[in-house]
Amino acid sequence: MSEPSCTILSTTARGRGMAAIVIVHGIGKQYLGPHTVHASVSPALRDGVRLAGGPALDDEDIATAFYGHLFRPPGGGRVTKGEPLPDPRDPPDPYERDLLLAWWTEAARLEPERVPAPPDARPGKAPTPFTVQRALYALTRSRFLARAGDRFLLGVLRQVRRYLTEPDLRARIQEAVAAAVGPDTRVLVGHSLGSVIAYEALAAQPATPVPSLVTIGSPLGIPQLVFDRLTPPPAQGRGQWPAGVDHWTNLCDRRDVVALTKRLGPLFDAGERRIRDVLVDNGWQAHALEHHLTAAETGAAVTAGLAVPGERR
Repeated sequence: MSEPSCTILSTTARGRGMAAIVIVHGIGKQYLGPHTVHASVSPALRDGVRLAGGPALDDEDIATAFYGHLFRPPGGGRVTKGEPLPDPRDPPDPYERDLLLAWWTEAARLEPERVPAPPDARPGKAPTPFTVQRALYALTRSRFLARAGDRFLLGVLRQVRRYLTEPDLRARIQEAVAAAVGPDTRVLVGHSLGSVIAYEALAAQPATPVPSLVTIGSPLGIPQLVFDRLTPPPAQGRGQWPAGVDHWTNLCDRRDVVALTKRLGPLFDAGERRIRDVLVDNGWQAHALEHHLTAAETGAAVTAGLAVPGERR
């Protein structure tokens, strides 16, 4: 693809604050903000697109749909409300425990030389703090959560569970994404939990459709815990193709345990509309957003989305 003009958006569109590319971040951003997240993801994506031979993007061509503040506990005075820091010694919510064990099982399968295999732990068995602590220890040895603390990982599990089980919170997060998407948006990029949020935003037949979806490090295919809880719900084992989307690329590192189901095509393909499932190498941090965005494969997916003619809208 020849390099197009570096002006992706018209001056009028920029004046409205509309961006050609919108990034929906993942979990663990509750103590950041839209500008701090954007400051790292925008240059990372610009590098990936440039590496793929795409257009020289300006910072204004990229927007961040930020929702992390919705997970931040209230402050002020004594801590009597909100969400206390999770303690690995306490039995977790059953949903969080099952997701934790699913990730442990996948990490042990992908990196048996580093991650010890879990015991015979099945969904529905009585949780024990000892099992949870063993799972946390095992996962922090993997490339998925290298150098991450126990409480961070438990907080990750809690945010996934809360999004999928609390309708009011889910609606507020969806509103944050809708506010960032405009008529000039051509590509919606979702990372981790953000890929679930981005998918649901487009599958809900939004007022402003987006022709290209890029999911990275996505847990969309995890059975029972994520896939079967999607809105709209799957029918006969098939997820609904998101409304208005012409192109969908799904990228993950083969060692990423969050992307437990590496190929989403078999779950979401609809006739001639098919997901392009792509593996990338993110090095030591298999799930890191910035590592995904600087990859040439991600840059190529975004570049292809930008090439969709504006008249298509």
